[in-house]
Amino acid sequence: MNATLIVGLALGMRHGTDPDHLAAIDGLTRIRPRSTNGILFALGHGLVVTMLAAGIGHVIAARFAFIGPWTLILIGGANLWRIFWVPQLPVSVKRPIVAQPFLLGMLLAAGFETASQLSALILAGQTNAWLLGAFFSCGMLLVDGLDGYLAASTQQLAAIGHSNAKAASRLLGILVVIFSLGLGGAELASMNLDRFALPLGLTLFVMVIGIRVWARSSSRLLVPGQH
Repeated sequence: MNATLIVGLALGMRHGTDPDHLAAIDGLTRIRPRSTNGILFALGHGLVVTMLAAGIGHVIAARFAFIGPWTLILIGGANLWRIFWVPQLPVSVKRPIVAQPFLLGMLLAAGFETASQLSALILAGQTNAWLLGAFFSCGMLLVDGLDGYLAASTQQLAAIGHSNAKAASRLLGILVVIFSLGLGGAELASMNLDRFALPLGLTLFVMVIGIRVWARSSSRLLVPGQH
């Protein structure tokens, strides 16, 4: 293991905290509550980044780049609908294809080339691109996998009536709507948010983890008719 691969791993972890990752994984979990969402998302995302680093993914990325922002807006819209119009309904049985985390990760990799992702592509010239892509993907797996697991556990607690988890789920849903619509709209408007990606992502990550920890602590089960 050389220094370049270690940097690639660190860049993958940093990339996993980007706000579009957190918004996508958390938003997806309200539609498809699986603990593996973050892992599958990171695998799909890492595959495209690795192909770009190896020089074989640019044609595919160019063709599908426009879908990424609209996908994020769709997730934001779906969460907005669930929060304010049908909060009492269980998770939908019929899931659109965009709700599949592996594909979602690929689409956002094509549509959102942030600073850490581009840095990994530059590093590819200094080592084996496929190996660098694997280390970059492992870094994302650590962060996005943890995010996906915690997101699913919060939704599961909310589904069985834990009061803190229900409040946390609604608050996280509102954050997802704000960031999904904001990031998707900014990308469509060709606004460069790279310099804000790290502080925004870290701030959102800390907020999300804090809310989830609160959701799991001293949650009491709500019984019908209990206030």
